[in-house]
Amino acid sequence: MALDTLIFDLDDTLYPPTTGVWDAIGERINQFIVDNLALGTAEVIQVRDELFHTYGTTLRGLQIVYGIDPYKYLNFVHNIPLATYLQPNPTLYQILKQISNRKVIFTNSDQNHALRVLGQLELGGIFERIIDVMDVAPFCKPQPEAFQHALKLLGNPDPTRCVLIDDSLRNINTARDLGFYTILVGNHNGNTHAASARVDTLEDLPLLADLPFLEGIWRQE
Repeated sequence: MALDTLIFDLDDTLYPPTTGVWDAIGERINQFIVDNLALGTAEVIQVRDELFHTYGTTLRGLQIVYGIDPYKYLNFVHNIPLATYLQPNPTLYQILKQISNRKVIFTNSDQNHALRVLGQLELGGIFERIIDVMDVAPFCKPQPEAFQHALKLLGNPDPTRCVLIDDSLRNINTARDLGFYTILVGNHNGNTHAASARVDTLEDLPLLADLPFLEGIWRQE
């Protein structure tokens, strides 16, 4: 059966975690919690960890437990100088351009951050649309309801004809359980058995060209 849609995560997937983007966002998250919850710095990591593991993202936990405005949070934590961390990636642009199937972004960040990342990487025109964390509210990855809502926004393609490409094992596991093919990005200390395939970085996607579920996705020159 031919594939319908390739669904890409954003942060630490379109670019490697070594860029420092997520570290910078993490520092902003910590500062937001200190500023808005009147917590000491030593308490922040524990609170973040509890919210992340209980609610899927720190944002959802802050909304549910503390009534935080999601837009206030997202605007604050993503306010980082992306040009300091990310450079244009013409190699990735050419690789993704050669994939003929529909390509979309599905991210637990917001639309503005996604557009800024795509602009900095110079990946404009590659993705048909961005599905962000507010589009699937009140859910988020890795919740299955978030994936189901995302599929609805995409016109209800058969999940068995979709591929999730993501750096999170939690997201990969949910997608697999829903019937997706999955490609895990990153090393993950060898803990990759849940995914249909794995690459170190997205630039390695052509190495998977011979996999049966990816048959026919590459444009013929």
